[in-house]
Amino acid sequence: MLGALALVAFFVFLGGLVFKVSSWFRCSLRREREGFKRFVLGFLSLGKALFSPKIGIILKVLILDGILQRRTLKESPYRWLMHVLIYWAFVLLIITHALGKLLFEGYVSTALPYVFLRDLFGSMVLVGLGMAIWRRIRKTPPLRTSRMDLYALIAVLIIVFSGFLLKGAKIISYKNYLRMIDQYASLGSEEESKALEAYWVKRMGLVSLREVEESLVAKGEEIHQFQCAPCHTNSRWAFVSYGLSRALVPLASGFERVNFTEKLWWVHIAICLIALAILPFTKFLHLISVPLSLVINALWDPKRSHPLNLKTKQMIELDACVHCGSCTLKCAVLGAERVLGNIRILPSEKIEPLKRLVSKRGLSQRELEGILQGVYLCTNCLRCTVSCPSGINLQELWFEAREALFERGLSEPALLSPFSFYRGLRAEELGEGYERPILEIKGKLYQRFGLKDSVLRIPEERGLELYERSLMGCFACQTCTNVCPVVSQYERPEEVLGFLPHQIMRLCLLGFKEAVYGSEMLLSCLTCYKCQEACPQGVTVTDILMGLKMEALKAVKEERDEIRFVSGV
Repeated sequence: MLGALALVAFFVFLGGLVFKVSSWFRCSLRREREGFKRFVLGFLSLGKALFSPKIGIILKVLILDGILQRRTLKESPYRWLMHVLIYWAFVLLIITHALGKLLFEGYVSTALPYVFLRDLFGSMVLVGLGMAIWRRIRKTPPLRTSRMDLYALIAVLIIVFSGFLLKGAKIISYKNYLRMIDQYASLGSEEESKALEAYWVKRMGLVSLREVEESLVAKGEEIHQFQCAPCHTNSRWAFVSYGLSRALVPLASGFERVNFTEKLWWVHIAICLIALAILPFTKFLHLISVPLSLVINALWDPKRSHPLNLKTKQMIELDACVHCGSCTLKCAVLGAERVLGNIRILPSEKIEPLKRLVSKRGLSQRELEGILQGVYLCTNCLRCTVSCPSGINLQELWFEAREALFERGLSEPALLSPFSFYRGLRAEELGEGYERPILEIKGKLYQRFGLKDSVLRIPEERGLELYERSLMGCFACQTCTNVCPVVSQYERPEEVLGFLPHQIMRLCLLGFKEAVYGSEMLLSCLTCYKCQEACPQGVTVTDILMGLKMEALKAVKEERDEIRFVSGV
């Protein structure tokens, strides 16, 4: 029966893994349908790398960054130790215990060194889990614990602790002892049986259901050395399980009545098999995706790699994120989360909704807007990418996510701010897709504030804002307009840009600043500061233009109604 269950779990795991790997080729942040072509290109590229001098790079990355966790150590020795204790101790626990019969000739789980190593590796995992839990209890404010984080912690904790509990229950179990004697021992008389039992009670931790004679312990030791010692070392070598068994002694008789040891064994096995079966759909998939991400990014050449391979790489990277928070702690706009109240500003918190987006799971309009704000506020400082222990190119991922969200019809007023500088540098590779979202947000501004045929209703109050005080020195000398690189691009700039810089300054001075909220000049300003540097009166021209632009964009974002234009008046 156990073999059948293990086979079922393995095939479920294999099917889930195939489905998950296929999603790396089927899905993308955009809406392309080129899965088969991506599959062929991906495997051809991987095969080419494996049979080339690049194999040295692959091995170096796998050893230093995959096995020795060099990136994690560089960022945080605490996290490195925590991860090594959990990851490698659990792997060694699987090798020396779960797969022992397959890997080691003459393997016996109750003999040295396996009985000791099992408890050693298991205790290392528990220490690592304790460090992880402590890190979350004393967590730095921006770090979040997701459901996948909790599942990973709880699953490993249950597997390891149930293993310790099972071993502890077996140590005191009289039924387990009798079953072992019946199967493996050859006792010639009742006296030998009592002697061996006496030895196990006094030296091995067994809880007997009958009185034992201490005078028989020495004889029992001789029998043990001849009959049992090759397969059963002293239980004290299982130092954690033995200590736990001492605490279970008062419950021994109750355990025997309900056949607790056998039931716990099935629970332990079931948990392990379930964890194996659903592994491809949990955080544990990073055991496969992280090494792949590290290798792919080490070999990646943006100029020579096929664009379709980029999409596959990004799907692998989404699954390679372990939600460690390293990127968030280094993020240049970390403080904005507390001001805006949008958790999706944090790099580590953008991955999960992006995974839901590519898998076509439902995201509300508000959630999509939250992600867009998060990826657009990125300053492209590369801190997140450099600090990622999984080797994910997060900067490239955020850029791709922006364009994917624009394709879905979302708009972001920050398109007309300095946050678009990096996007502007990449306008050529975006091709026709570059202008569309910009035109959409401009259209919203024109619709909201009016332009061309609209007539301004002049407000009664014409006071100056504090940041406009420097306007008092402006006498419309046109120096700002003459040095403006935007104005110089046109023969008749008034026809294209509407109000020119010096005219905008005069309108603000007269209290008519609302007239310029929909001006093309305002939207086209490069914030190069040439006008401000050239002004003979020290007017902060660029700062004023930027303030006006931000005020207009904020009004569109918040759908404010304070500023109104009446058409046809």
